[in-house]
Amino acid sequence: MVLWVCCALLLLHVQLVRDVGAQVENRVTFLPGTFQNVSISQNETVQAVVSRILPEVAFITLQFHTQHRNATLSYSRVPDQSSSLTGVDSGLLSALEPSQTTLSLFLSSPDSEAMAGTGVILLYSGSDPVPGACNSEFSLEVDPNVYIHYNLYETTVRFAPANLGYERGQTPPACDESTDTNTRWRLQYDVYQYFLPENDLSESSLFSGLQAVADVQQMTAIGKRVMTLLSTDKSTSVFNSIPGQGVIYSVIVRDPLLNTSSSYVPAHTYACSFTSTLDGCQTLGKVSTKVFFTISGLAGLFVCFFGHRFFKCELFCMGFSFSAFFFFVLITRTTDLHYDERLAVSAVLGVVGGVLLVMSWWRFGSVMACVVVVGLMLGFLVASVVLFTPLGDLDAFRNSDAVFWVTFCCIMLVVPLFFLRWPREGNICTCGVVGAYAVVLAINAYVYTSLSFITLNILKRLLNTNFSAAFTDVPFQTVDYVLITAWVVLGVCGMVLQLYRERARPFFPPSPYLMWQQERERRKTNVLDPSHHFPSLPSRLLERARQLTRRREPAGEHTPLLL
Repeated sequence: MVLWVCCALLLLHVQLVRDVGAQVENRVTFLPGTFQNVSISQNETVQAVVSRILPEVAFITLQFHTQHRNATLSYSRVPDQSSSLTGVDSGLLSALEPSQTTLSLFLSSPDSEAMAGTGVILLYSGSDPVPGACNSEFSLEVDPNVYIHYNLYETTVRFAPANLGYERGQTPPACDESTDTNTRWRLQYDVYQYFLPENDLSESSLFSGLQAVADVQQMTAIGKRVMTLLSTDKSTSVFNSIPGQGVIYSVIVRDPLLNTSSSYVPAHTYACSFTSTLDGCQTLGKVSTKVFFTISGLAGLFVCFFGHRFFKCELFCMGFSFSAFFFFVLITRTTDLHYDERLAVSAVLGVVGGVLLVMSWWRFGSVMACVVVVGLMLGFLVASVVLFTPLGDLDAFRNSDAVFWVTFCCIMLVVPLFFLRWPREGNICTCGVVGAYAVVLAINAYVYTSLSFITLNILKRLLNTNFSAAFTDVPFQTVDYVLITAWVVLGVCGMVLQLYRERARPFFPPSPYLMWQQERERRKTNVLDPSHHFPSLPSRLLERARQLTRRREPAGEHTPLLL
């Protein structure tokens, strides 16, 4: 009997040791301001603990980030809707009690799958603003998170208003009783943007970027402040979507009276899906897009160096570009066709437009009319470049579509005016600049570059009526500077080569139809020309038909021999 009791006690002891070991394994201790990598197994809940909290700390935020898998962060081991948050960038804020020195929060996987992420705990004093403490829109009572929603055109950033700071044990200030300077209405919100390295979708790159901009000091040092919102403004910002480019957004709330600040939980986006099998982040470029722009790039390279020499080919390429762009916008706004279908129809109509431009020059011989169309292509690109600069983010252009499009059209129409005075030089410049940019677009089909947004931003604004409010900032990194250099070198070399080759030639080749008309009139009036006595083509064809239908005469001599 004693033996059975001893065995039972031994088994109970072993089970207790196992339970304690499991709890230790599911517990992660965070050091303030230090990132901690956390792995969550299937159906596991990890306890995040911070201890030895100093008395001057009034509230704590815990933020946890993954690349694309959702994680649930909650105040209790069993999460519910009002005390937990699920997302790839989640954070909770905890106000501390007067004697509290430890804090526990809980991490779990909502999809019952193993996952890994990184998190950090930040400490704030009673004088620092409390991010999201005046929340009335989202599920948490105090919500320090930044919410991101994106589509093909724009990325929207939203957050809940903050409140003034308060010490432990004090009652939080009222949010909406008055708008005096002693209330939360004096707070200001700085929206920051930080670009991750281009063409890098790795998890390590994301975690390195998040660790670099987690708190106020780091984000203000290396991030880009794109706007400042007052408490009376709507807590929403809109940015240009850049599919495949990692961007971290954060909001810093400042108290200008006490000169203190706090950080919301940063959030990231790639403006694409990591789980989509058709057009995800890993397979972003469509095959149809690559084929289209590869052919366009080869044609652009030819036009860059030989466009003026082969004038008909240049006119076809310019007419194709103009028509394809116009009909792509028209088809997208008026039909529900899929992307590949729209691109195919636009390409066919672009071919028709190119042929019509060539035939108009062939039939009427109006060089200036064709050169004006070519000048509009250069004007379109110049206007796009001008508004691609920070000038395009001025409030006058973001708040009024009329101001934007009037400015755009004025720049676009001014450029062809120079062609009236120097038509050949203007045509050669267009060949060099537009042809070299087509090569850049072809490279963009395989390697991401921000230069494609020079024209893509214009296309987005034409297709989306709400795009005007978006900030159009894009990252400029090593690959962009390399491609800018390549664009300039290709354009200059193409222009210099064509100007040198064409210096002794006529400005433009003559119209084939007008040359044929002149040749026909010359043959009619010049009786000394042997071709004047040569039968016309219809006469020769009629004579040939008569020979085929005439009965053949028998061979032999039909005339008497002359002595």
